[in-house]
Amino acid sequence: MKADIQIAQEAVLEPIVKIGEKAGLKEIWLEQYGRYKAKLTEECIDSLKDKKDGKLILVTAINPTPAGEGKTTVSIGLADAFSLLGKKVMLALREPSLGPCFGIKGGAAGGGYAQLVPMVDLNLHFTGDFHAVTSANNLLAAMIDNHIHFGNALGIDPTRVIWKRCMDMNDRALRDIVVGQGGKGNGPLREDHFVITAASEIMAVLCLAEDLQDLKKRLARIVIGYSYEGKPVTADDLGAVGAMSALLAEALRPNLVQTLGHTPALVHGGPFANIAHGCNSVRATKTALKLADYCITEAGFGADLGAEKFMDIKCREAGIKPDAAVIVASIQALKYNGGVPKADLKTENIDALKAGMCNLGRHISNLGKFGIPVVVALNVFYSDTDAEKKIVRQYCEEIGCTFAETYVHDEGAEGGRELAGKVLETLEKEESSWHPLYETGLPLKEKIETIAKTIYGAGSVSYTAAADKAVRELEKQGFGDLPVCIAKTQYSLSDDPSLLGSPEGFDLTVREVYPSVGAGFVVVQTGQIVAMPGLPRSPAALDIDVNDDGRITGIF
Repeated sequence: MKADIQIAQEAVLEPIVKIGEKAGLKEIWLEQYGRYKAKLTEECIDSLKDKKDGKLILVTAINPTPAGEGKTTVSIGLADAFSLLGKKVMLALREPSLGPCFGIKGGAAGGGYAQLVPMVDLNLHFTGDFHAVTSANNLLAAMIDNHIHFGNALGIDPTRVIWKRCMDMNDRALRDIVVGQGGKGNGPLREDHFVITAASEIMAVLCLAEDLQDLKKRLARIVIGYSYEGKPVTADDLGAVGAMSALLAEALRPNLVQTLGHTPALVHGGPFANIAHGCNSVRATKTALKLADYCITEAGFGADLGAEKFMDIKCREAGIKPDAAVIVASIQALKYNGGVPKADLKTENIDALKAGMCNLGRHISNLGKFGIPVVVALNVFYSDTDAEKKIVRQYCEEIGCTFAETYVHDEGAEGGRELAGKVLETLEKEESSWHPLYETGLPLKEKIETIAKTIYGAGSVSYTAAADKAVRELEKQGFGDLPVCIAKTQYSLSDDPSLLGSPEGFDLTVREVYPSVGAGFVVVQTGQIVAMPGLPRSPAALDIDVNDDGRITGIF
């Protein structure tokens, strides 16, 4: 089969104006970035506010292998299959980060014959949204140090600055740094840190903001650190909100692209699910719901991460509810959860598959706790055997969960026909009674422990001394009523990536807790998760190049 990038570059794309027409968008509502991508204008978004919402379908997954299992591919293929069946559908997905694109995971435009296009543009600079977030984040960082340098009128304690710099690249050397070296003229000497742009609070703010006014309010609330008296200091106190808003104003508008099947897709925002809340922007999702009868969206990594945050943070903040959820599973991922090493996942192993099936069962059970109907989509790989596929189908039938095989990677829309039919049937027959997992008024520790025990399967939660102190301080400062966003490994339901399958009764360790008040949640760091990933031994960057014709190669 052809490489993903070759399929994408050989595809015949429709002009973005024509894709807009298909979605019911006037040409005047599109600010075009070349022929094949555009941003929606504010006039467009405002004009849709009184339209009825379509059905919202969340695509999530079981815990993945380190290589990823095709959740975005299935999302795109499902949307194309809806179009094939004559349904008015629109995708609402996240933008890729350069970090994984040049690292190990690759891009985030789908794969095979279920891709977003233009694929190379999307995976690289796209319309500049990530650069805008990076610039706004680092402007605030620069203004903090500048304020301290010129007298520190706000009395900011340099040892308690919690705002971190960011960049959209995996660079482990920047996790912990010292700034201000070289003398008094270079600013205050202090310890500082970097996170990847997808983990910046600015990214979360952008993705959760309803409009420009809401964006400014959220930026104003950002806590950058604490004064010598222990009081929170905000971005508003520094006078940084106006300039940050100017950098983000254009990035706030959703981006329109298309699939290989010419289905309209809004691609906007890109927080990671293992270190952030893992969902595309509220604006893109709400706009897609107004424009189509069916909106298909995605939450990052497994349902224990992205889906939980979609339910407890995004849906709660946006006032939306999912009508159904699709759990993407693969035989490779199930065998990995049954103890098979990554190198052997393409070899038939019935015993390991059966052992790993408990991971799928847990995710099905967990989504049921939010009150929404569930469909399992088996993303079939060429190495999967008939015996293995039969086992997964029988398992789902035995527990009463709707099941479909999907071949969208190799066959595009036609390969998603069975899944699309099962999702449509589920929407017709089963009513969603969505509700969040917890009430925000609970104490922070109770919210953390509810997620840990109800979704992850933990038996207990331990806190480092620093995390325990942070929880007490945040509640005293009035931030205890915020939902929690737990940063955790994607490879396990626990905080230990080696605990595969469906672990029970383990102790979850909370290492750090800090406010993300602009976004509207409290971040809880567990295990050994880091907010600035590193490149692998053989990064994908080694294979990326530009040929003599100016065509980029090697992106996947």
